[in-house]
Amino acid sequence: MRLTKQTGHAIRILIDCALAGDDLVKVAALADRIDITQQNAFKIVHLLSRAGFISSVRGPNGGIRLAKPAESIRIGDIVSAMEETSVEVPGEPEKNSGQLSSLFGDALAAFISVLDAHTLAELAASHRPQPASARKSAPARTTRRPAARKA
Repeated sequence: MRLTKQTGHAIRILIDCALAGDDLVKVAALADRIDITQQNAFKIVHLLSRAGFISSVRGPNGGIRLAKPAESIRIGDIVSAMEETSVEVPGEPEKNSGQLSSLFGDALAAFISVLDAHTLAELAASHRPQPASARKSAPARTTRRPAARKA
């Protein structure tokens, strides 16, 4: 299954909100951080709000935040809210009607089930910046300049 860019952006928006905790996140700043247009960010935020993942506060000091704890948001729920979760097999003959669709429907259910085993909190934890003391320092790399060519 191939997920849309919109679903990937939605997950990144939710990760950003999870990392912010209870603080409000400005959609314009969020759009810059995840490198999408503000218009696209507002569209996705609207969909996430309607699905119950985020809440918004209007006004000059407003923004968005998670509507429920990141630990309770399953990745499969996000994908199901953002993607078409039914399978239609074009060109399936009438006599086999439903067999192939049923097979792909089962595969889609298994895919969502695997995603449901993971939460937004897990993804956010893997995106949390590490303190400088916890990071391994990489050895310094030196670059050699090529020798000047003789004419």
